[in-house]
Amino acid sequence: MAATLTWVLPAGDYNRRHDDATGRDVVEAGTYHRVPSAPVGAFSAVVAVPRGFVEAADVIGVVLFVGAAWIVIDRVGTLSRLVGALVVAFNGRGLVAVPLVSLFFAAMGALENMQEEIIPLVPALLLLGRGLGLDPVAVVAMTTGAAAVGSAFGPSNPFQAGIAMKLAQLPPGSNASIRWTVCAAAVGLWIAWTMRRSVAARIAPVTGSEGGSTASPRDGLILLLAVLPIAAYVYGSAALGWGFNELSAGFVVAGCAAGLLGGLGASGTTRAYLEGMQAMMPAAVLVGVARSLSLVLADGHVIDTILNGLAAPLSETSAVTAAILMIPVHALIHVGVPSVSGQAVLTMPIMVPLSDLLGVSRQAAVLAYQTGAGLTELLTPTNGGLMAVLFAAGVPFHVWIRFAIVGTLLALVAGLAGLVVSIHI
Repeated sequence: MAATLTWVLPAGDYNRRHDDATGRDVVEAGTYHRVPSAPVGAFSAVVAVPRGFVEAADVIGVVLFVGAAWIVIDRVGTLSRLVGALVVAFNGRGLVAVPLVSLFFAAMGALENMQEEIIPLVPALLLLGRGLGLDPVAVVAMTTGAAAVGSAFGPSNPFQAGIAMKLAQLPPGSNASIRWTVCAAAVGLWIAWTMRRSVAARIAPVTGSEGGSTASPRDGLILLLAVLPIAAYVYGSAALGWGFNELSAGFVVAGCAAGLLGGLGASGTTRAYLEGMQAMMPAAVLVGVARSLSLVLADGHVIDTILNGLAAPLSETSAVTAAILMIPVHALIHVGVPSVSGQAVLTMPIMVPLSDLLGVSRQAAVLAYQTGAGLTELLTPTNGGLMAVLFAAGVPFHVWIRFAIVGTLLALVAGLAGLVVSIHI
């Protein structure tokens, strides 16, 4: 389908320049021009698949290396014993875990745009879900779903709100009260919808504990080894410019240490780690395939054509109408540009001057981008992280969509309210 669009739509590009504030190449408003047609043929479209793997190499590495480490931790029995301890601690009140876990992942989304990092955690999260009586849809909702909502509206997210506000030349802390209110409302509505699903689809709790064994201090130490790389990554991504490679490296160390501490020995740890990577391979493959879709659209030079075709009619509408219509425009663009930071540098240089022309505040333009692009993360099949999580959790895409569409609409209400309030700020 992506390749077909390159034959149907005219090819066109915006000029681009390097932006020192964000360190990225951004488009220049008013420079859209036609370029020679570059339709993508059948073979070139297939070639885009291995190219997608190369482009997504760091994400694929995270899935394999981090996921394998968690499987090593499971292999030594730590996860099943810890889940058993949690089930005993909640004492039949497993639903209490839903808002707690959701708030944690929403906070991680708001802090560092957590998404792909969840993929390798899915086996452990499913184990926890079964112990608490939660079905896989609820598990995905309180982790990936909550993280996506937190990422979308979190003012502290450096890869979404941070880049967009820099491009709009807005101070990082500006409009903070409205932004945090919108974030809290959207996350709260998503959690409420997740709770409703959790209650309606409650299953009998099943733990993986064998023989009634309980968690030991050694299990606590192994869990600490697994948490340390995540904590280091949160700090490193904000202060040291760390990326997925550093996260992968941290879990290589953590996985090996956990295997040795758990008594697997050097050869047993190596074997378990390799088997863990094998188990995560299908999810890793989906990440690379999803990335190939945006490569095809870029090869055919139709992404800028889509942006220009969607943005141009907004200049003919009123300020309020244009501000609201920016949301579906960003949503449609995000299907072809599944990177929220990539979409920011593509669209904000167009939308910000347009908002100035129409008398719409730049705060509203940024909120429209966050709402449209951020919430589409929950729905688009070009989001490799979402598709890999669904695959690993065994949740069919159509089943997820039936659940997520309502939660997305609820969060959209919060975004719309914040947008309307911000139009003339």
